[in-house]
Amino acid sequence: MTGLPGTTELVEFTRALADASAQVIRGYFRSDYEVISKSDDSPVTKADREAEEVMRSLITARFPEHGILGEECGHYQPEADYQWVLDPIDGTKAFVSHSYLFGTLIALLYQGRPILGVIHHPLMADFLIGIEGETFLNGKKVMMRSCERIEDAILLSSTMDLIRKHQNGDAFDGLSLRVARHNNWGDCHGYYLLAVGGADIMADPIMNPWDIMALIPIIEGAGGLITDWQGNDAVAGRSIVAANRALHADVIRALNP
Repeated sequence: MTGLPGTTELVEFTRALADASAQVIRGYFRSDYEVISKSDDSPVTKADREAEEVMRSLITARFPEHGILGEECGHYQPEADYQWVLDPIDGTKAFVSHSYLFGTLIALLYQGRPILGVIHHPLMADFLIGIEGETFLNGKKVMMRSCERIEDAILLSSTMDLIRKHQNGDAFDGLSLRVARHNNWGDCHGYYLLAVGGADIMADPIMNPWDIMALIPIIEGAGGLITDWQGNDAVAGRSIVAANRALHADVIRALNP
């Protein structure tokens, strides 16, 4: 692949993107701002838009030949081999509820496949990056924990109404009754917990590309598997199931009886 700096410089650049967006987001957290509902009824704020805009400006200055796909500002140069995919606030519902369980997602794709993914916590300054088959939290390598049985697993998910609307809700209920614990710690926070060894299964029934792409290098670099709800390629998917390698196939079977 041409057109990119070395790994160290690329990591430093993505950290700069995360830091710049975090500065915007922190300025709006638990402050007075207008919340607007988009066409899908999801919320958006000035923080979302301004955080994405500052990242886009840094990318176009550093890599003018690259494309960008962002949740708030659309697609720029979609024909480019390299594409940055941005979700400035993944978990806007948490953000507008004054909860800290949200994050910023940054991905870099080459010819349609993610080669780098970042989950950044704007409040904690935790920088989780998957790159070149490994995942690091603040510079320290992390791995998913060992768990071989669904009955011993911690399951995380987004809200149940979306699972019942878009997937097999009864099958998910069955899975949630088998696991050791089920928590609704959704959005990117759930995948963060998987990657650092705090949980074992994360399930999202409906997603967009800006929700998905950063998660793939992170989960894979931490030793896990990530697919759509039916076990297919996550890159082309509209849903996600992530788990460690010992559990993933059993989870997919449980969700799709």
